[in-house]
Amino acid sequence: MNASSRIGFIGTGIMGSHMARRLAQAGFSATAWNRSPDKAEALAPFGVGLATEAAEAARHADIVIAMLSSGPVCDEVLFGQHAVADAMSPGSMLVVMSSIPVETARRQAERAADKGIRYVDAPVSGGEKGAREGTLAIMAGGEARAINALAPVLAPLGRVIHVGPVGAGSLAKLANQLIVASNICAVAEALLLAERGGADPARVREALLGGFADSTVLREHGRRMIEADFVPGGPAKYQIKDTGTALALAASLGLTLPVATEVDRIFRGLVDNGGGDLDHSAAIVELRRMNL
Repeated sequence: MNASSRIGFIGTGIMGSHMARRLAQAGFSATAWNRSPDKAEALAPFGVGLATEAAEAARHADIVIAMLSSGPVCDEVLFGQHAVADAMSPGSMLVVMSSIPVETARRQAERAADKGIRYVDAPVSGGEKGAREGTLAIMAGGEARAINALAPVLAPLGRVIHVGPVGAGSLAKLANQLIVASNICAVAEALLLAERGGADPARVREALLGGFADSTVLREHGRRMIEADFVPGGPAKYQIKDTGTALALAASLGLTLPVATEVDRIFRGLVDNGGGDLDHSAAIVELRRMNL
Protein backbone atom coordinates (compact mmCIF):
# COMPACT_ATOMS: atom_id res chain seq x y z
CA MET A 1 0.00 0.00 0.00
CA ASN A 2 1.36 3.44 -0.94
CA ALA A 3 0.30 6.99 -1.81
CA SER A 4 -1.44 5.72 -4.94
CA SER A 5 -3.76 3.52 -2.88
CA ARG A 6 -7.43 4.40 -3.24
CA ILE A 7 -9.26 4.58 0.06
CA GLY A 8 -12.97 4.31 0.74
CA PHE A 9 -13.77 5.84 4.12
CA ILE A 10 -17.04 4.76 5.74
CA GLY A 11 -18.24 6.88 8.67
CA THR A 12 -17.20 10.52 9.08
CA GLY A 13 -18.44 11.32 12.57
CA ILE A 14 -16.56 13.06 15.38
CA MET A 15 -13.33 11.15 14.76
CA GLY A 16 -13.81 9.75 11.28
CA SER A 17 -14.07 13.19 9.71
CA HIS A 18 -10.60 14.14 10.95
CA MET A 19 -9.17 10.78 9.90
CA ALA A 20 -10.52 11.04 6.35
CA ARG A 21 -9.26 14.62 6.11
CA ARG A 22 -5.77 13.64 7.23
CA LEU A 23 -5.60 10.85 4.66
CA ALA A 24 -6.55 13.23 1.86
CA GLN A 25 -4.07 15.83 3.09
CA ALA A 26 -1.37 13.15 3.10
CA GLY A 27 -1.96 12.66 -0.62
CA PHE A 28 -4.19 9.59 -0.68
CA SER A 29 -7.18 9.38 -2.99
CA ALA A 30 -10.00 9.16 -0.45
CA THR A 31 -13.74 8.88 -1.03
CA ALA A 32 -16.04 9.15 1.97
CA TRP A 33 -19.58 8.14 2.82
CA ASN A 34 -21.59 8.94 5.91
CA ARG A 35 -25.15 8.12 6.86
CA SER A 36 -25.70 11.88 7.41
CA PRO A 37 -24.38 13.33 4.11
CA ASP A 38 -23.59 16.80 5.47
CA LYS A 39 -20.78 15.38 7.62
CA ALA A 40 -19.07 13.93 4.55
CA GLU A 41 -19.75 17.02 2.43
CA ALA A 42 -17.74 19.14 4.89
CA LEU A 43 -14.63 17.21 3.79
CA ALA A 44 -14.83 18.21 0.12
CA PRO A 45 -12.61 21.33 0.56
CA PHE A 46 -9.81 19.04 1.75
CA GLY A 47 -9.93 16.92 -1.39
CA VAL A 48 -12.07 14.07 -0.08
CA GLY A 49 -14.41 12.67 -2.73
CA LEU A 50 -18.05 12.18 -1.77
CA ALA A 51 -20.10 9.03 -2.28
CA THR A 52 -23.87 9.01 -2.16
CA GLU A 53 -23.94 5.31 -1.26
CA ALA A 54 -21.60 3.33 1.00
CA ALA A 55 -21.00 0.75 -1.73
CA GLU A 56 -19.95 3.54 -4.10
CA ALA A 57 -17.13 4.54 -1.74
CA ALA A 58 -15.92 0.94 -1.68
CA ARG A 59 -16.31 -0.03 -5.33
CA HIS A 60 -12.89 0.97 -6.66
CA ALA A 61 -11.02 1.14 -3.36
CA ASP A 62 -7.84 -0.74 -2.55
CA ILE A 63 -8.61 -0.21 1.14
CA VAL A 64 -11.93 0.40 2.85
CA ILE A 65 -11.75 1.92 6.32
CA ALA A 66 -14.85 1.69 8.54
CA MET A 67 -15.20 4.10 11.45
CA LEU A 68 -18.74 3.36 12.61
CA SER A 69 -20.46 3.48 15.97
CA SER A 70 -20.95 -0.18 16.90
CA GLY A 71 -20.75 -3.82 15.88
CA PRO A 72 -24.36 -4.01 14.66
CA VAL A 73 -23.94 -0.85 12.58
CA CYS A 74 -20.73 -2.26 11.07
CA ASP A 75 -22.50 -5.50 10.20
CA GLU A 76 -25.37 -3.60 8.57
CA VAL A 77 -23.17 -1.29 6.53
CA LEU A 78 -20.48 -3.79 5.57
CA PHE A 79 -22.47 -6.98 5.08
CA GLY A 80 -26.12 -5.94 5.24
CA GLN A 81 -28.30 -3.55 3.27
CA HIS A 82 -25.46 -1.17 2.35
CA ALA A 83 -23.46 -4.08 0.85
CA VAL A 84 -19.99 -2.54 1.18
CA ALA A 85 -18.23 -5.93 1.15
CA ASP A 86 -20.12 -6.99 -1.97
CA ALA A 87 -18.77 -3.91 -3.77
CA MET A 88 -15.15 -4.55 -2.80
CA SER A 89 -12.73 -6.27 -5.15
CA PRO A 90 -11.01 -9.55 -4.27
CA GLY A 91 -7.57 -8.78 -2.88
CA SER A 92 -8.64 -5.44 -1.42
CA MET A 93 -8.45 -4.80 2.32
CA LEU A 94 -11.16 -4.03 4.87
CA VAL A 95 -9.92 -2.17 7.96
CA VAL A 96 -12.48 -1.86 10.73
CA MET A 97 -11.39 0.89 13.12
CA SER A 98 -14.65 0.94 15.05
CA SER A 99 -14.94 -0.37 18.61
CA ILE A 100 -16.67 -3.72 18.13
CA PRO A 101 -16.85 -6.99 20.10
CA VAL A 102 -14.04 -9.48 19.61
CA GLU A 103 -16.39 -12.14 18.24
CA THR A 104 -17.84 -9.61 15.78
CA ALA A 105 -14.37 -8.89 14.38
CA ARG A 106 -13.64 -12.60 13.98
CA ARG A 107 -16.97 -13.25 12.29
CA GLN A 108 -16.50 -10.30 9.94
CA ALA A 109 -13.02 -11.55 9.02
CA GLU A 110 -14.48 -14.93 8.04
CA ARG A 111 -17.16 -13.30 5.90
CA ALA A 112 -14.56 -11.05 4.25
CA ALA A 113 -12.29 -14.01 3.55
CA ASP A 114 -15.16 -15.78 1.78
CA LYS A 115 -15.16 -12.84 -0.65
CA GLY A 116 -11.39 -12.81 -1.09
CA ILE A 117 -11.03 -9.66 1.05
CA ARG A 118 -8.25 -9.24 3.60
CA TYR A 119 -9.44 -8.04 7.02
CA VAL A 120 -7.81 -6.11 9.86
CA ASP A 121 -9.49 -4.93 13.05
CA ALA A 122 -7.71 -1.75 14.11
CA PRO A 123 -9.65 0.24 16.71
CA VAL A 124 -8.19 3.48 17.98
CA SER A 125 -7.76 5.50 21.15
CA GLY A 126 -7.05 9.19 21.52
CA GLY A 127 -10.45 10.77 21.03
CA GLU A 128 -11.23 13.70 18.79
CA LYS A 129 -7.97 15.43 19.69
CA GLY A 130 -5.92 12.41 18.61
CA ALA A 131 -7.91 12.08 15.38
CA ARG A 132 -7.50 15.78 14.60
CA GLU A 133 -3.75 15.79 15.28
CA GLY A 134 -2.89 12.35 13.88
CA THR A 135 -1.71 10.96 17.22
CA LEU A 136 -4.14 8.07 17.64
CA ALA A 137 -3.06 4.82 19.27
CA ILE A 138 -4.02 2.15 16.71
CA MET A 139 -4.34 -1.44 17.96
CA ALA A 140 -4.22 -3.77 14.96
CA GLY A 141 -5.30 -7.40 14.83
CA GLY A 142 -4.68 -9.55 11.79
CA GLU A 143 -1.87 -11.01 9.70
CA ALA A 144 1.47 -9.29 10.16
CA ARG A 145 1.94 -8.99 6.39
CA ALA A 146 -1.35 -7.16 5.98
CA ILE A 147 -0.66 -4.79 8.85
CA ASN A 148 2.85 -4.05 7.60
CA ALA A 149 1.38 -3.22 4.19
CA LEU A 150 -1.09 -0.86 5.86
CA ALA A 151 1.60 1.06 7.76
CA PRO A 152 2.04 3.89 5.18
CA VAL A 153 -1.73 4.40 5.01
CA LEU A 154 -2.25 4.50 8.77
CA ALA A 155 0.83 6.65 9.47
CA PRO A 156 -1.06 9.97 9.01
CA LEU A 157 -3.55 8.80 11.64
CA GLY A 158 -1.24 7.75 14.46
CA ARG A 159 0.95 4.99 15.86
CA VAL A 160 0.16 1.40 14.83
CA ILE A 161 0.97 -1.61 17.01
CA HIS A 162 0.28 -5.17 15.83
CA VAL A 163 -1.22 -6.85 18.91
CA GLY A 164 -2.10 -10.29 17.53
CA PRO A 165 -4.48 -12.15 15.21
CA VAL A 166 -7.87 -10.88 14.10
CA GLY A 167 -9.90 -9.92 17.15
CA ALA A 168 -6.85 -8.97 19.20
CA GLY A 169 -7.23 -5.33 18.16
CA SER A 170 -10.76 -5.27 19.52
CA LEU A 171 -9.59 -7.02 22.69
CA ALA A 172 -6.85 -4.42 23.20
CA LYS A 173 -9.43 -1.66 22.70
CA LEU A 174 -11.63 -3.18 25.42
CA ALA A 175 -8.63 -3.15 27.77
CA ASN A 176 -8.04 0.47 26.82
CA GLN A 177 -11.66 1.38 27.46
CA LEU A 178 -11.68 -0.21 30.91
CA ILE A 179 -8.58 1.80 31.87
CA VAL A 180 -10.00 5.05 30.47
CA ALA A 181 -13.47 4.60 32.01
CA SER A 182 -12.05 3.66 35.40
CA ASN A 183 -9.63 6.58 35.30
CA ILE A 184 -12.42 9.01 34.41
CA CYS A 185 -14.48 7.84 37.37
CA ALA A 186 -11.45 8.02 39.70
CA VAL A 187 -10.68 11.59 38.59
CA ALA A 188 -14.35 12.54 38.96
CA GLU A 189 -14.45 11.12 42.50
CA ALA A 190 -11.22 12.91 43.44
CA LEU A 191 -12.44 16.28 42.16
CA LEU A 192 -15.83 15.81 43.81
CA LEU A 193 -14.07 15.01 47.10
CA ALA A 194 -11.95 18.15 46.76
CA GLU A 195 -15.02 20.22 45.90
CA ARG A 196 -17.12 18.97 48.83
CA GLY A 197 -14.16 19.13 51.21
CA GLY A 198 -13.67 22.85 50.62
CA ALA A 199 -10.68 22.91 48.25
CA ASP A 200 -10.57 24.49 44.81
CA PRO A 201 -10.81 21.54 42.40
CA ALA A 202 -8.96 23.46 39.70
CA ARG A 203 -6.00 24.10 42.00
CA VAL A 204 -6.06 20.51 43.24
CA ARG A 205 -5.87 19.28 39.65
CA GLU A 206 -3.01 21.68 38.97
CA ALA A 207 -1.16 20.44 42.06
CA LEU A 208 -1.47 16.82 40.95
CA LEU A 209 -0.07 17.38 37.44
CA GLY A 210 3.39 15.86 37.15
CA GLY A 211 2.93 13.52 40.11
CA PHE A 212 1.98 9.84 40.12
CA ALA A 213 -1.70 10.78 39.76
CA ASP A 214 -1.02 12.61 36.50
CA SER A 215 -2.58 11.18 33.34
CA THR A 216 -4.11 12.23 30.06
CA VAL A 217 -7.51 11.79 31.73
CA LEU A 218 -6.59 14.12 34.60
CA ARG A 219 -5.26 16.70 32.15
CA GLU A 220 -8.00 16.57 29.51
CA HIS A 221 -11.08 15.22 31.24
CA GLY A 222 -10.26 16.77 34.60
CA ARG A 223 -10.24 20.15 32.89
CA ARG A 224 -13.57 19.36 31.24
CA MET A 225 -15.08 18.42 34.60
CA ILE A 226 -13.94 21.66 36.21
CA GLU A 227 -15.14 23.79 33.30
CA ALA A 228 -18.34 21.72 32.84
CA ASP A 229 -17.37 21.31 29.19
CA PHE A 230 -19.27 18.18 28.21
CA VAL A 231 -19.49 18.69 24.45
CA PRO A 232 -18.86 15.12 23.34
CA GLY A 233 -15.53 13.90 22.14
CA GLY A 234 -16.49 10.43 23.41
CA PRO A 235 -20.22 10.28 24.23
CA ALA A 236 -21.22 8.46 27.41
CA LYS A 237 -23.61 6.22 25.46
CA TYR A 238 -20.65 4.74 23.62
CA GLN A 239 -18.74 4.28 26.87
CA ILE A 240 -21.36 1.86 28.19
CA LYS A 241 -21.28 0.03 24.87
CA ASP A 242 -17.62 -0.71 25.52
CA THR A 243 -17.83 -1.43 29.25
CA GLY A 244 -20.83 -3.67 28.63
CA THR A 245 -18.97 -5.54 25.89
CA ALA A 246 -15.93 -5.98 28.15
CA LEU A 247 -18.03 -7.32 31.02
CA ALA A 248 -19.84 -9.75 28.73
CA LEU A 249 -16.51 -11.05 27.42
CA ALA A 250 -15.16 -11.31 30.98
CA ALA A 251 -18.20 -13.34 32.03
CA SER A 252 -17.70 -15.71 29.08
CA LEU A 253 -14.13 -16.25 30.31
CA GLY A 254 -15.23 -16.86 33.90
CA LEU A 255 -13.78 -13.56 35.11
CA THR A 256 -15.20 -11.15 37.68
CA LEU A 257 -14.15 -7.52 37.18
CA PRO A 258 -15.44 -5.60 40.23
CA VAL A 259 -13.99 -2.19 39.30
CA ALA A 260 -15.31 -2.40 35.76
CA THR A 261 -18.72 -3.47 37.08
CA GLU A 262 -19.03 -0.38 39.26
CA VAL A 263 -17.70 1.92 36.54
CA ASP A 264 -20.27 0.50 34.12
CA ARG A 265 -23.00 1.18 36.71
CA ILE A 266 -21.93 4.84 37.03
CA PHE A 267 -21.98 5.43 33.29
CA ARG A 268 -25.30 3.62 32.88
CA GLY A 269 -26.72 5.90 35.57
CA LEU A 270 -25.47 8.91 33.61
CA VAL A 271 -27.10 7.64 30.42
CA ASP A 272 -30.34 6.67 32.19
CA ASN A 273 -30.56 10.17 33.65
CA GLY A 274 -30.35 11.87 30.26
CA GLY A 275 -26.58 12.23 29.83
CA GLY A 276 -26.00 9.77 27.02
CA ASP A 277 -24.96 12.44 24.52
CA LEU A 278 -22.63 14.19 26.96
CA ASP A 279 -18.91 13.55 26.92
CA HIS A 280 -17.90 10.66 29.16
CA SER A 281 -16.14 13.14 31.44
CA ALA A 282 -19.69 13.96 32.61
CA ALA A 283 -19.35 10.98 34.96
CA ILE A 284 -18.86 13.68 37.59
CA VAL A 285 -22.44 14.82 36.91
CA GLU A 286 -23.72 11.35 37.80
CA LEU A 287 -21.54 11.20 40.91
CA ARG A 288 -22.95 14.53 42.05
CA ARG A 289 -26.46 13.21 41.45
CA MET A 290 -25.67 10.06 43.47
CA ASN A 291 -24.48 12.25 46.35
CA LEU A 292 -27.41 14.70 46.56
